[in-house]
Amino acid sequence: MRTIPKILKALLLLLALLFIAAQIKRPAKTNPPVDESQTIQAHTQMTPQVASILDRSCRDCHSNRTVWPWYSNVAPVSWWVIGHVNDGRQMMNLSEWGSYDQRKQEKKLLQICDEVTDGAMPLSVYTPLHPGSKLTPDDVKTLCDWTKAQSERIASR
Repeated sequence: MRTIPKILKALLLLLALLFIAAQIKRPAKTNPPVDESQTIQAHTQMTPQVASILDRSCRDCHSNRTVWPWYSNVAPVSWWVIGHVNDGRQMMNLSEWGSYDQRKQEKKLLQICDEVTDGAMPLSVYTPLHPGSKLTPDDVKTLCDWTKAQSERIASR
């Protein structure tokens, strides 16, 4: 019976050492500079309501204006969070909207509506830790109406 507590203590010590060692390897948390002339706001006609929805539900993963929460400093969670942000920016970056050609902008606008309508965005793991980020049915309608109008506006150029 005495060997079980020793094994448990050794295992806990090993886990603690691994956790401490994991803190040494920190991926870069970046917020590249934002050129305001390249943002989605500069390239679309956006209402304050749409801007608010994008800011509270999309900004952290899909722009260069990420607000890094405290837990993004603690491995291994930090690796996961930073990976999500990097993936999100690669898929669509609202800060670099002007670098997308017309076709890509149209496609991304329609994709925004599809993703929020399907409930795929914002991610379900994001919303519990970010109050106000969960989209209401009215938010989804507002975004879809806006994306459709902007897509038609781009197509008519």
